[in-house]
Amino acid sequence: MKSKRFYPYLAIIIGVISVSTSAIFVKIAGDAPAAIIANYRLLFAAVIILPFVLVNKQELRQLQVREWTMTILAGISLAIHFIVWFESLNYTSVASSVVLVTLQPIFAFIGTYLFFKERFSSGTIISMLITIFGSIIIAWGDFQLAGKALYGDILALIGALFITIYFLLGQRTRNKISMTAYTCIAYFSGSIVLVVYNVIAGNSFVAYSGDQWLIFVLIAIIPTILGLNLLNWALKWVSASVISMGIVFEPIGAAILAYFILGEQVSSSQWLGGMIIIFGLLLFIASTRRKRRMKVTIK
Repeated sequence: MKSKRFYPYLAIIIGVISVSTSAIFVKIAGDAPAAIIANYRLLFAAVIILPFVLVNKQELRQLQVREWTMTILAGISLAIHFIVWFESLNYTSVASSVVLVTLQPIFAFIGTYLFFKERFSSGTIISMLITIFGSIIIAWGDFQLAGKALYGDILALIGALFITIYFLLGQRTRNKISMTAYTCIAYFSGSIVLVVYNVIAGNSFVAYSGDQWLIFVLIAIIPTILGLNLLNWALKWVSASVISMGIVFEPIGAAILAYFILGEQVSSSQWLGGMIIIFGLLLFIASTRRKRRMKVTIK
């Protein structure tokens, strides 16, 4: 029984390690537009998953309009997340971008407050203030380095908002639809949105080198098929907040990979701000868990 309960958490660990490679692939993709990388990431991933979905066509026929709508909206949110986050990597460092995009637990809690009127505890407020302080340190340090780095930080924060929406929609849907069907529909939906975006933006779909095409395939397999799919699978047993907590540690893996593969140095403001944000997020998760336990005790 304990081993079965452990599987979702093992999936989260492997998933986080896998998604840590995402920013590295984007960086080494050279002059390929962010939206094109995102487009092929979702399209190739959806094509790989499709045969497994077609094995059980009956599930697709039984899906209600609500499940279709929620899953398609999740895919659109994921597409927007990739566009703005990948674009942020053209302006700021891997460390700054990834640590800011992992602020999603804060956005998730704000969403539950606005839509479900969940109250803030004192611990939650303190942890949110700590993460905001850490973000300011990173933003100020990047602004000192270059104004465009601050623009990249803002894009990363927008990316955090949309990946939060993606996971929240997934949590509302995953108990009624299999992982393969959910991700396939979401990825195809997101890729369609990105095709339209790229056509409007005038981005080429074919003018890329062999190395870039290899990156498009690898970013679909490692951080998406292996990474995001494992996190989506875990959503059936754990909440979106637990997934978000695991992703808190993605910046550490991404920063280490960026140092060894890209030679990116992490500035003092990025280290300080990043550690403060991670501490604030861990405090946030701890306070929300404590609040849930108190509710159970009262009931």
